[in-house]
Amino acid sequence: MSSTFIIRFQKLSTVGLYTGRVMLVLAGIMVVPLITSLLFGELPIVLDFLVGISITSIVGFSLLLICGRGSRDISWTQSMIVVSLSWLLAMILSAIPYYLSGYWRSYLDAMFDVMSGFTTTGLVLGQDLDHMPYGINMWRHLLTWIGGQGIIVLALSFFTKGSPGAFKLYVGEGKDERLQPNVINTTRAIWYVSVVYLFVGTFILWITGIFVGLPVIKALFHGLWIFMAAWSTGGFAPQSQNVIYYHSRVYEIITMIFFIIGSFNFNLHWAVWTGNRKEIYRNLETVTFSITATVLSTIAIWELSKLNVYPDAISLLSRGYYSILSAHTTTGFMTIYARQFVLDWGPLALMAITVAMLFGGSASSTAGGFKAVRVGVAFKTVIYEIKRLLAPERAVIVEKIHMGRDIVLEDRYVRIALTIIFLYTISWFILTFITNACGYDLPSSMFESASAIGNVGLSCGVTNPDMPSILKVAYILGMWIGRLEFMAVFVFIGEFIRTLRR
Repeated sequence: MSSTFIIRFQKLSTVGLYTGRVMLVLAGIMVVPLITSLLFGELPIVLDFLVGISITSIVGFSLLLICGRGSRDISWTQSMIVVSLSWLLAMILSAIPYYLSGYWRSYLDAMFDVMSGFTTTGLVLGQDLDHMPYGINMWRHLLTWIGGQGIIVLALSFFTKGSPGAFKLYVGEGKDERLQPNVINTTRAIWYVSVVYLFVGTFILWITGIFVGLPVIKALFHGLWIFMAAWSTGGFAPQSQNVIYYHSRVYEIITMIFFIIGSFNFNLHWAVWTGNRKEIYRNLETVTFSITATVLSTIAIWELSKLNVYPDAISLLSRGYYSILSAHTTTGFMTIYARQFVLDWGPLALMAITVAMLFGGSASSTAGGFKAVRVGVAFKTVIYEIKRLLAPERAVIVEKIHMGRDIVLEDRYVRIALTIIFLYTISWFILTFITNACGYDLPSSMFESASAIGNVGLSCGVTNPDMPSILKVAYILGMWIGRLEFMAVFVFIGEFIRTLRR
């Protein structure tokens, strides 16, 4: 056996080892919707999850058996392959209970909704949401809540204590916050923050649900699911009418508060929790988000007022302002029906909400899009260049940004920010072209493509079970690439092509 083959096998076995661990975590998570189905007597759904748990466990244990066990170092390339492969494999295996339940027309539709959940997008192809079993609804919202924090983040919290490759896997999933001295404790801190908010948010929405007329048990589960979707900026809802179903301005305000908080960087949450409340108004991302959200919502509301779409101020805020913030935080909660975006909103308002979806929320949060830090860095770069041109020739101009601490704006930060913005924009153009080529008008194509690549979930009616299969695949890839922010996926594809050539 050649040394080259042995080296390649060792590299593949390391990828398989960590991927197998992630799959075992996924199998363990499936127990939650299984128990939910048992509580509500949904025996067919129980069997569906038993099948899903069995197959996922077999895959996980098989990878461990073939690839070995124990702690093993991992390279940056391997970590990115593990992340990309884990997300794809998790999509395939998590779709098993979906497909077996009969609420999705095809396995492709089931995988679409799983990827939409994991990437906290919120676009839906499932049928008859209003009568979907509790177990399936629990799985839908659990996927989006887990995806918001990150599949790898969850796996690191429980399966890789002391692993020398933990940090590389963590960064490979697009994370960079350092809440604790080591990455394992950081992932646990992220989950600690999320779980505390989960209990508080569920309780508030539960009580609110009872007051709007829901039965106690239904109000509890709806409160849990809506909070999961709000906090993870996922946009899923247990009813086909989304947030409209509750007919409550109070419910809308509470969800808006939660999805804005959910779109903030975990570093910011930790800073506030540990007493540094000044970070809220000093942080580059919160400042940038406040400015862009104000500008875009003003444009949209001005256009909607001019068109007299919503005659009273309350409706204008509930429909227009809520939708812009839902788009900007990449949540995807809807207080209007899908086609109203194209039919009722004018071109200026439609463009404002499309741009909001592309801008997105904070980096290292549950939100998608360009991220506020990159938009802020781009804006700061323009200011720096203007100052440099206006200053005397020998003057030294230093521009700083504040992200937990003052950081000098260096070329490498600018380069990274502009590269990611460029890649998002190119991907949006490509998805728009594919959608338009499938027969949809240009405004709808631009809107829906921004929603997919920005991991938003707002829809103007393009996403439905009758859409072409090629478009479903394109959106799956768009959601996947957008959530992992390109680099991990590019490394995975590049390594795959190189392996095939060999």
